[in-house]
Amino acid sequence: MNLVLSIAMTHVRARARQTLVGVLGVATGVGFSVMMAALMEGSQRDFIAQLVDSMPHVSVTDQRRDPPRQPAEDAYDAAQIRGLTTLATRPGIKNPYALMASIEGWLQGAVAPSVQSKAVLRFAGRDTAASVIGVDPRREPRVSKLSGQIVSGSLDDLYKSSSAIILGDGLARKIGARVGNSISVVGGNGRVLSANVVALSHTGVTQLDDSQSHTLIKTAQILAGQTGLVNEIRIRTRDAMSAREVAARIEKETNYKSVSWLEANEDLMSAFEIRNFIMFTVVGAILLVASFGTYNIISTITHEKTRDIAIMKSIGLPARTVRRIFVLEGLIIGVLGLLAGWALGYAMSWGMSQIEFKSPFMDATRLPILYSPLHYVLAGGVALAASAVAGFFPARKAASLRPVEIIRGAS
Repeated sequence: MNLVLSIAMTHVRARARQTLVGVLGVATGVGFSVMMAALMEGSQRDFIAQLVDSMPHVSVTDQRRDPPRQPAEDAYDAAQIRGLTTLATRPGIKNPYALMASIEGWLQGAVAPSVQSKAVLRFAGRDTAASVIGVDPRREPRVSKLSGQIVSGSLDDLYKSSSAIILGDGLARKIGARVGNSISVVGGNGRVLSANVVALSHTGVTQLDDSQSHTLIKTAQILAGQTGLVNEIRIRTRDAMSAREVAARIEKETNYKSVSWLEANEDLMSAFEIRNFIMFTVVGAILLVASFGTYNIISTITHEKTRDIAIMKSIGLPARTVRRIFVLEGLIIGVLGLLAGWALGYAMSWGMSQIEFKSPFMDATRLPILYSPLHYVLAGGVALAASAVAGFFPARKAASLRPVEIIRGAS
């Protein structure tokens, strides 16, 4: 093995220009593969973080997917009752805090209560329909990014007055209200509440910013006219992709409708699947082209050393040893190119992350880059495999010839 390594290293050092060309070929393929994978997967992760991860991963409401069975349907197989309702149905989740404690016993994540209601906001003669969400400022930061979306004031400002409200900045512009103003909030049952604007929020989603407001849970309960009302439990899982399984388990145990962000954004997930296919296709094409380039460079180097093969065989080296020498040469060039390609890929990824974009329609100003060890391992593995194959097949063909034929053909 020492002889094989010594001859391989001698060949690599003796023809420095050829070695440099091979290393640069491998490095270019690996570097661009790493950069493209980091850019495309990073942009997808950023998209999820901006539009999906900003909302609760699972929402449990007081609705049910199927109406409860009537006693007559259980007593008589032939009976089927439709459209039967009670005169008044008390909204809200039964024993919400006990249910939350039960979920927290097995959930890897966080749980928070909320009250969802509709209202009309009235200020300076302007009436605007809006959604009023009652939240618990101590629990809400664990399940949503509301606290980080406050652009004027803070989430804890809800404690400043008995009827404090946080408006979306678009909603505030629509009614002409500012922090410190007092507005009228008219609930669906006609109850009117005077609320003080203590903060403004900005999510970056126009539809939400133009229609959403937040209050304390007790304020939303007063507006709805029902003490103790909690009609939604908001859940954030440690792994966002496990939200569907979590929602299914909660719905099975509680019979309340549980919707994961995956279910609520089926069209978005379909787009992600197509985008992932495009990403892997592009990165795979880059790796394939880089592999052919690596193969051509190293195989050319090997073909140029046929006289060396003849000399080695004429002094008694068996064909398998000759093949081993050139495979080792290919791997040496591949490893050098791999290391240089990793450095090139990281440098290009870092450079892409420093590019700034200025647009009034988005908050992010830099390209999102994901630095994943998997990208480097995959690109490096393909490069090493191509280098080994590139050294093996030309050497096998040349080693199968007789030394006299090689020398005569090379003269």
